[in-house]
Amino acid sequence: MDHDVIVVGTRAAGAATAMLLARAGLRVLAVDRARFPSDTLSTHQVQVPGIARLRRWGVLDRIAAVTPAVPTVRVDAGRPAVLHGRYPTVDGVDALYGPRRTVLDAALADAAREAGAEVREGFAVEELTRDAEGRVTGIGGRERGEGRGRGPSAGRTTETAPLVIGADGKRSTIAEAVGARAYHVRPPVTFACYTYWSGVDLPVGEIHVRPGLTVPAFPTNDGLVMVALFAPLADFDRFRADPGASYQAVLDRCGGDLGERVRAGVRAEPFRLAPDVPNGFRAAHGPGWALVGDAGVVMDPVAGQGISNAFRDAELLAAAIVRGLGPGGRLDDALAGYQRDRDAAALPIYSMTRSLATLRVSAAQRLLLAAIADDPAETTRFLAVLAGAERYDDYLRAGNVLGRLGAGAKRRLCRGPARVAAADQPGAAQMSG
Repeated sequence: MDHDVIVVGTRAAGAATAMLLARAGLRVLAVDRARFPSDTLSTHQVQVPGIARLRRWGVLDRIAAVTPAVPTVRVDAGRPAVLHGRYPTVDGVDALYGPRRTVLDAALADAAREAGAEVREGFAVEELTRDAEGRVTGIGGRERGEGRGRGPSAGRTTETAPLVIGADGKRSTIAEAVGARAYHVRPPVTFACYTYWSGVDLPVGEIHVRPGLTVPAFPTNDGLVMVALFAPLADFDRFRADPGASYQAVLDRCGGDLGERVRAGVRAEPFRLAPDVPNGFRAAHGPGWALVGDAGVVMDPVAGQGISNAFRDAELLAAAIVRGLGPGGRLDDALAGYQRDRDAAALPIYSMTRSLATLRVSAAQRLLLAAIADDPAETTRFLAVLAGAERYDDYLRAGNVLGRLGAGAKRRLCRGPARVAAADQPGAAQMSG
């Protein structure tokens, strides 16, 4: 065959998978319809575990050279449930980054090339090839723009490999072509809107939560700030009738002065609206094929986990393929192990994401946030949950929550009435960045 592996899609998941496989000595072809640098809808946030992987892969320096680190974040669910703390340290990394996809995807595609993968941009996959038993054996397609007016075969190329990987996003043509089974599917419940601003004061990352609303604000490339919002999908038609006014009205609901700070800035680009936010898993493999990234597991972007999940799954898939194609290896068995590992890692984050997508903070959750707001270590632990570095279900165990509430009450009693009153004043929950 022409290659050991073909990867369809070379953004975060696909480029990372191609890079890791090429570094392992496999012959890798990676194709994408886009030409890089190229933008796409994105939360931008690469959570700390994802950044730790970039560092381990030797790619972080390319991102960090042009993207601000965000070691500190303020989570505001309404007083007294306001946290201000530092992200956890994961493998020597203690900050998240929010690169534009023009930066991140191009850096990963370059790293894949440097590792020895052939990265073919502007290539549209038109079909999968199969053997007599129905096993996928390769792809057929052409460079975009070729073959016009010259018949159906003009400019067409067929490439073969024992394994074709679909890394082509939530509407994956590879997943559709192989009929990948869907499970854990939940309907969309939110929509997203974001844009970029210059001249907005944002000394730390911010996440504002109000009933029916989540608003993250983080710095990105070129001195800009990305401010997004997540709101109920039922409100989408009304919102898009006047995105500018609707967006500003949402920011004014956040409390504090976020709306004023954004109003004082200059919008740098058009609004991006994203009402298409499915949730679910697809079977990760079959005869001659595998899926990675959003093609295999897609979640509401409200948790900002998509890119970090893609990196994790790229690492899991690449390791499985190396085992399966190695001496004495059984590829189908190795891919079955990949699916088990992927699902075990993804399900707790999926549970957290579905909870966050309700855009509600319960009374018990507000009590928990208020109880840990004056404890820097516990705040960092909570941020580890939001970053995907600690399991959501473990943190919300009844025993742990009761323990945190009890510890918070004890600290307040020890401080006495006067200091408790002072602690409830604006800004008292903040810690030095």
